[in-house]
Amino acid sequence: MNTERRNRGSLRALATVAYRNIWRNGRRTALCVVAVAVAVFFNIFMQAWIVGMVASIEEVVRTYETGHVNVSTEEFETDKEYYPVQYPVAEDRILSELLLELESLPGVMAALPRITAYASLFDSTIKHALLWGVDMEKELKINLFNLADRTDGLVAGRFPVAGSNEAAVGTEFARKAGIKIGDPLPLKTVSAQFSDKYWNPTVVGIFEFDYRKFDEDVIIVPIDRLQRILVLEEKTQQIFVYVENAGKSRELKALVAQVVGNGHVVREWGDNYWVAYMRQGNIFYVLIFAVFQVVASFLIINTVLMVIHERIKEIGMMGALGMTRTEIVTVFFLEAVFLSIFGAAVGTVVGGAASLIGSIFPINLDTITGGGMKEFPMAGTIFIAFSPAILLQGFLFGVVVSAVCTLIPSLKSAFIQPVEALRR
Repeated sequence: MNTERRNRGSLRALATVAYRNIWRNGRRTALCVVAVAVAVFFNIFMQAWIVGMVASIEEVVRTYETGHVNVSTEEFETDKEYYPVQYPVAEDRILSELLLELESLPGVMAALPRITAYASLFDSTIKHALLWGVDMEKELKINLFNLADRTDGLVAGRFPVAGSNEAAVGTEFARKAGIKIGDPLPLKTVSAQFSDKYWNPTVVGIFEFDYRKFDEDVIIVPIDRLQRILVLEEKTQQIFVYVENAGKSRELKALVAQVVGNGHVVREWGDNYWVAYMRQGNIFYVLIFAVFQVVASFLIINTVLMVIHERIKEIGMMGALGMTRTEIVTVFFLEAVFLSIFGAAVGTVVGGAASLIGSIFPINLDTITGGGMKEFPMAGTIFIAFSPAILLQGFLFGVVVSAVCTLIPSLKSAFIQPVEALRR
């Protein structure tokens, strides 16, 4: 008799009963599975969206705003919003030698000089723009400027070559100004000696970087040509240092500071305002995510509670047949585990598929925002993050929440006397 009792009350036997019970009512089972699946899907998708959005901002900052480590002078940092050109980096040193010394540091891929200056345009519907002096040949060995397509971003013509009287403009700039390849671009800028400099480069290329600020406001010109026009000789306004491993850029920051010496500001890309802002705003994202977690949890809990309370008579029958309260609770707990595993698996597969598709085919934010995020350092498209860790977290969330929330109502129901339960 004791052997029969032990066999009947064994975990394996109770698991068999629980598994068979979930298929006795297909509609009820489907409802539970769908509830868990929906909750897990939103759990995964929200995490993937937030991680992808933050990664997009960080990539834009590293590519366009700072590099991995950025070097400028203290005077430049004071008036940075005006892009002053009269404060060159390492004014008392030869720039080419400084760049070679920086590139000799461990893990450094390149040290690239860049100059940004304001310009006023003539005979154009666009009156103001930014001149971006770079060495495109060296830049393209390090950066793929179109962050959506992972290309150089050129859609027509070519980029200006070193020493030439040439320029390239973005697609939005060309559209608004009615400019095509071969057109002159008369403009005026202010040199490091505060004198007006007039320039008339020829447009030889049109680019689309999927970064609204550059596609609409920037004119790319050869850095050596811009140095002469701004009377900077062979100096530069900023140096962008790129490393092989972005995670080690903070260690490199100290080495770069030693090389450039006093009077300079050396920043790691994580020090950028927008990156710091997003990181400090993590509590905000956690709160948003927590709201989705609570809503998803209530969806699961309400479904499970409904299923248990409509089976009060069944609980009474189990008690009348001799099952102990522990065995009744165990059966319902195992049922919830099975249902949550099925539902979480479905939600994980759907959420993972949506994340994977979003990581391959980015979401066009311009269609959502109407292109109104020009000052925000984010690409026009966002890749949703696909991460096995996110999928595992979402799966465990669905299983744990739905299984745990079964315990209290199951315990409460199990303590109802069989006669009373059968009467309901």
